[in-house]
Amino acid sequence: MSAIVQSVGWWCFVPQLLSPEGFVVAAAEAGFTALDLVPPEHWGLMSDRGLAISSIAGHQPLEVGLNRRDQHERIGREIRAAIGHAQRLGIPNVICFSGNREGLDDATGLEVTAEGLRRVAPAAEEAKVTLVLELLNSKVDHPDYQADHTAWGVGVCQAVGSPQVKLLYDIYHMQIMEGDVIRTLRALHPLIGLYHTAGNPGRNDLDDAQELNYPAILKAIQETGYTGYLAHEFIPKAEPVAALRTVFQQCAPWL
Repeated sequence: MSAIVQSVGWWCFVPQLLSPEGFVVAAAEAGFTALDLVPPEHWGLMSDRGLAISSIAGHQPLEVGLNRRDQHERIGREIRAAIGHAQRLGIPNVICFSGNREGLDDATGLEVTAEGLRRVAPAAEEAKVTLVLELLNSKVDHPDYQADHTAWGVGVCQAVGSPQVKLLYDIYHMQIMEGDVIRTLRALHPLIGLYHTAGNPGRNDLDDAQELNYPAILKAIQETGYTGYLAHEFIPKAEPVAALRTVFQQCAPWL
């Protein structure tokens, strides 16, 4: 059995394409044993179906994040609460966000974001939950978001210096911002706690109509010794139940 477990993002399917119950059933029948970013009101549904949760959000909104010192107290409370839920439910990852720049230079933003994460890192270490700072593109989907390059996120993690603070390396987002995906993940894999996937352009299926070579990427991830979740965060172009089956089956041989 592969040490890498496939998961799939809740928000991409519910409620626009499937009901909560319909999504959970369809994902399980497709072969998934975990779902990603499941809202709290549906955690019970997951346990009823015997499915795991690969990550939950640590704080909201993502535009107002850890790069704002005046938000650290509020965000700290939210992250600590999320860590508690994650520990109780066996969820390995809590996602954190830098927030938008709003004129803040990258060096100061890095310093303040690391400061905010240092405040909550001891709680994550005690609970054995990983805080993953999500890398997002600021070119298409999240204008002005600060954690929009891998090097910046690496700088934050190194400044925090905790084994429970890592990166959420979103392949779709980083392809838009910088490319060089395989070389990057090979070099920095010890700092990556969670992967997200989607096809580019369009954030759709991992098919041959998009530019990312997912078989090669997944093989490279597997070769690094990664043992966490790979969460598909794509919006299907066609029938959603069929898309769930297809993405699981096409990725399984490489993991």
